[in-house]
Amino acid sequence: MLIGKKEFNLKENTHIMGILNVTPDSFSDGGKFNTVSKALAHANQLIDEGAVLIDVGGESTRPNHTKVSDEEEIERVVPVIKELKKNFDIPVSIDTYKSKVAQAALFAGADLVNDIWGLKYDKAMAGIISEYQVPVCLMHNRKEAVYGNYMEEVISDLQESIEIGLEAGIQKDKMIIDPGIGFGKTYEMNLILLNRLEELKQFKLPVLLGTSRKSVIGLTLDLPAEDRLEGTIATTVMGVMKGCSIIRVHDVLANWRAVKMTEAILKEHKE
Repeated sequence: MLIGKKEFNLKENTHIMGILNVTPDSFSDGGKFNTVSKALAHANQLIDEGAVLIDVGGESTRPNHTKVSDEEEIERVVPVIKELKKNFDIPVSIDTYKSKVAQAALFAGADLVNDIWGLKYDKAMAGIISEYQVPVCLMHNRKEAVYGNYMEEVISDLQESIEIGLEAGIQKDKMIIDPGIGFGKTYEMNLILLNRLEELKQFKLPVLLGTSRKSVIGLTLDLPAEDRLEGTIATTVMGVMKGCSIIRVHDVLANWRAVKMTEAILKEHKE
């Protein structure tokens, strides 16, 4: 898949997406990188540690987060995206579910849209992505963790997102899916989905896994967000073993090493 100017082999390799939150209130790193200079310095670190994609977010999506206006979100992300594209040769993803923010970010140079509502929140989102002909990550989400047949409904919900994209003119080979760990799911549902990630292979699309420091790890290990590295690495290894193409994390170096070690075992050689 071509993301920006880079061609990614998403069938045979697992790639690291580094998280760059330019927010005051994200659950584990809020306020740390919410100036352009701090954001650039952190992006440089993420790249040095092995990230090949940078995901920029301007609104926290943690539980009970404060929603911000389109204008404020644009003011947070656009200057950072412009500087990232100016200073680094790396594809940049915009983490938003709002079409106006996505449009401003794409105009500023973003290469991929990462939508936590899988094109279902903002009816204009799919059209914007189609217009710019960029890849999209479609995440599974629900307002409430209420299901009849859980895994079947996760699959059907994702299929709906794919159909919305196709109808808007987004090519299927530009789609990535994300199971949405921590979104619209109970603790047990998150564990079930992590254990059954291979069932997403039926879509024949790349899978992005985002578990970094999330509550499923905190609840399992009874640890605060800043102490969830080992738990995150365990989910990363599971993700690689179950065929995920992209791992989205805060702590790049440790997870990059875990990915490389897991890949070497699975392929019985070092690349």
